[in-house]
Amino acid sequence: MHNDLTKQDIKKMQEEIEYRKVTLRYELLEEVKRTRAFGDLSENFEYKEAKRKKNQNESRIRYLTNMIKTAHIIEDNSSDDTVGLFDVVDCFMSDIDEVMQLRVVTTVRTDAGGGLISNESPVGKKLLGAKLGDVLTIDSPDGEYEIEIRAIKKSDGDDDMPINKY
Repeated sequence: MHNDLTKQDIKKMQEEIEYRKVTLRYELLEEVKRTRAFGDLSENFEYKEAKRKKNQNESRIRYLTNMIKTAHIIEDNSSDDTVGLFDVVDCFMSDIDEVMQLRVVTTVRTDAGGGLISNESPVGKKLLGAKLGDVLTIDSPDGEYEIEIRAIKKSDGDDDMPINKY
């Protein structure tokens, strides 16, 4: 399986890996050494927590490295009148009589509560390539609903959005 990522996604991941390997790894190892000196390791909460943080850092490095290795680089080639990756879209939801602002992003930048939806989600897939005024039918576990595209604000990219943590 591959991950659809942009060049900016890859760059941000590489920067995070570098920080975690060069700076954070050393700090966490020093904390493990410091807390180990506290004595009995079976009841040393500080030592266990330091080890947990060190292991979590190593796990994050492996995760990001694997994401980069399996990445499929995508680009936004949408025209000015269609929804593309990272565009902000005003969607009228007729069933709740409300306009929601959504932004289609890659899977490593999603935040549904913040209006950042994955390009691989049902809504994201429908939005990509849609035009102003289009009415889209979305299938959901709760049934179908419709959204109308009221505005499309083109975006230059995704440099301002961080990579998700886990």
